[in-house]
Amino acid sequence: MKFGLRLRGGLLATLIMFGAPVVAPVGAVFVSSSALAQTVQSISVEGNRRVEVETIRSYFKPGPGGRLDQASIDDGLKALIETGLFQDVKINRGPGGNIIVSVVENPVIGRIAFEGNKKIKDEQLTAEVQSKARGTFSRAMVQSDTLRIAEIYRRSGRYDVRVTPEIIEQPNNRVDLIFTIDEGAKTSVKSIEFIGNNAFSSYRLRDVIKTHESNLLSWLSSGDIYDPDRVEADRDLIRRFYLKHGFADVQVVAALTEYDPEKKGFLVTFKIDEGQQYRVGSVEFRTSIANFDANVMRSYSRVSVGSLYNVESVEKSVEEMQIEASRRGYAFAVVRPGGDRNFEAHSVSVVFNIDEGPRTYIERINIRGNTRTRDYVIRREFDISEGDAYNRALVDRAERRLKNLDYFKTVKITTEPGSSSDRVVLIVDLEEKSTGDFSVSGGYSTTDGALAEVSISERNLLGRGLYAKAAVTYGQYARGYSLSFVEPYLLDYRVALGLDLYQRTQLSNSFISYGTKTLGFSPRLGFSLREDLALQVRYSVYQQEITLPSYLADCNNNQFLADGVTPNPAFNPSPAFANANGISLASTNGLGCYANGEASLPVRKELAGGKTLTSALGYSLNYNTLDNNKNPTDGLLVDFKQDFAGVGGDVTYLKTAVDAKYYQSLVSDLVGLVHLQGGVLTKIGNNELRMLDQFQMGPNLVRGFAPNGIGPRDLNPFGTQDALGGTKYWGASLELQMPFWFLPKEVGLKGAVYADAGGLYDYQGPTTWLATNELTTTKNSNCIPSTINPATPGTCTGLVFDNGNVVRSSVGVGLIWASPFGPLRFDYAVPLTKGKYDRVQEFRFGGGTSF
Repeated sequence: MKFGLRLRGGLLATLIMFGAPVVAPVGAVFVSSSALAQTVQSISVEGNRRVEVETIRSYFKPGPGGRLDQASIDDGLKALIETGLFQDVKINRGPGGNIIVSVVENPVIGRIAFEGNKKIKDEQLTAEVQSKARGTFSRAMVQSDTLRIAEIYRRSGRYDVRVTPEIIEQPNNRVDLIFTIDEGAKTSVKSIEFIGNNAFSSYRLRDVIKTHESNLLSWLSSGDIYDPDRVEADRDLIRRFYLKHGFADVQVVAALTEYDPEKKGFLVTFKIDEGQQYRVGSVEFRTSIANFDANVMRSYSRVSVGSLYNVESVEKSVEEMQIEASRRGYAFAVVRPGGDRNFEAHSVSVVFNIDEGPRTYIERINIRGNTRTRDYVIRREFDISEGDAYNRALVDRAERRLKNLDYFKTVKITTEPGSSSDRVVLIVDLEEKSTGDFSVSGGYSTTDGALAEVSISERNLLGRGLYAKAAVTYGQYARGYSLSFVEPYLLDYRVALGLDLYQRTQLSNSFISYGTKTLGFSPRLGFSLREDLALQVRYSVYQQEITLPSYLADCNNNQFLADGVTPNPAFNPSPAFANANGISLASTNGLGCYANGEASLPVRKELAGGKTLTSALGYSLNYNTLDNNKNPTDGLLVDFKQDFAGVGGDVTYLKTAVDAKYYQSLVSDLVGLVHLQGGVLTKIGNNELRMLDQFQMGPNLVRGFAPNGIGPRDLNPFGTQDALGGTKYWGASLELQMPFWFLPKEVGLKGAVYADAGGLYDYQGPTTWLATNELTTTKNSNCIPSTINPATPGTCTGLVFDNGNVVRSSVGVGLIWASPFGPLRFDYAVPLTKGKYDRVQEFRFGGGTSF
């Protein structure tokens, strides 16, 4: 494009006055001094078609007295050119010294089209370019748009992209703008190397960064696509990882990238200077604030003597101390950490200095970029508001909370000077992203069989920060639906209200003879006590009933009497009929209902009881310090639960359970896991505990056993020998997880070896009843199948009962795959000790995905 800047202002005039020889540029026009006498209204405009004359004149600002001087004309000329509305602007002198402004307007864009783009849609490119249909055409803007389109493709890994703009002239000073795109192939990362890493292996560091090497499964993700911004962010991730593990002097010197034409991809190399690893030698608290005891902050410190120096722990300590100081009335207190290194002892003496900071207040909080999310949804993540003292720790906490909402692609909070020296303005810049999710999930496990789920969810419903989800499940043995809703700020308090409505059907399978139908509703309240500790209180009400195939419940089983009732005298089987166990059976009055087997008597009692309503109050305490919730390598996770049933309903009990997992990184990328669990079901009052309320255990307690495979069991040979559960259980597991170093890190395969031990015992469910043509059944641990003689019922009157007072243990190996199809796990375990009637399942598989 060729612009005619025809005037050079006061410099040319000065040269002329002193007689200096001047070579004028081609086409230059000099305005005589008579122009200085002109006003804005005396300007004539030529060549304009769409832009009004008064609009053009408005760019010329007169000086004192309403006259145009040379500087005003210069400024007007530049302003017209900068509008981008004109191809060319000239200023000439007309008759009488009048000023004539001649313009050539830029064409109007009729349409914008993209050709050759297959990977990125037209809508996305249209939103990114500055040139718009029915807007003014500008060559400079087209050039900028060309570079922008190329940049979008490069960020998706296509560095061979070529973008060619084409201009097609149309009548009436209009043009069509066509961007022809040669997308090229994706440019992936072929190798990632680390130089200078001695404390951590390259395999471990590859788990820290977001960039991954290309492999056979890379088409399922975009982590292997070269992105310079992501590589730069990886430098900071590596640095933070080292700082978290005691390397206070670490420097990620460089991230070198090189394109390899032969491999058709990038080679990325991170150069690391680790330095020494430090431990905390001492922790001190100092203050310059009068009447403030710095030692009161000791309880808010997460730094302990002897532990590895951890920058994250120091930062969290600073944040909590500064917030606590503000609560105590020291709104402007600033906590500054310091540390003196002892290079010989490899220790750091940590000092927290608590001083009076500048008295600065927040004048305004300006939020930009939220096109969908309501302002109040963003503002409620701040613990400070306009007029409060400026507290950097609270600002950082708000920024972290906004990022954790997962509503935005980017979140950045900056400050600008306010209306006075003691005022600041907080600027919150956001870029929103899609928060809806529609997924089709599928999975298979040896317990539940094949399973599919269709769900739709929204994390930011109506831009109000609400969460809603609806899901339908259909599987081989499990079916149902669920509806969930969460209001994260109930009545503008930081309390989450959740509502769940669900219906589940569990069908009988090879592990249990009966099915269950459950319809329930559960409101809950969640409180974040601190970042690693959460409390939830809940109320659960659900209706449950048992279902049985008709052939397992065809005996007359409607009469239940109390303990001590004698056997039915009508029961007098003959040895002419035998069941599958070889025991002679007979029928009275033509019944013979044991011939095809029968469900256990506790199961049939549940069946005869019909639908049961459970109404329970409960709470959970969750403590979580894991470094990664999906793939933890360090930290502690403890979950403590209690539920009291008896707030109305048909059952009464107190159920307590605790589950703790501790992960610790060991040498050579090995991760150790200690898993402890236990539970107690306590009977309250005279109400009998149901069989369905007992704990049911199997591979979830000790691997190598079938679902419902351990613990008390009905051994009646006439029945299906169902597991009855127990009121007490405990479990302990030691596991060692290790990567397969010979495989690429991105494959996501790990191996595991483990040893499990546990026990389930003390069944306290129904044990005594009488049914027509059946034995009186009473709890009798001495009764075993070989002693049962149906012909003489008095020999053994009762439910044949294995109380399961034995420690179960096993050892095994596992394969853990963090696959693109979802987490998968394969286990093969061999029981070492077991109960006489336990059921074994040495191989177990489970997993699923969403797509």
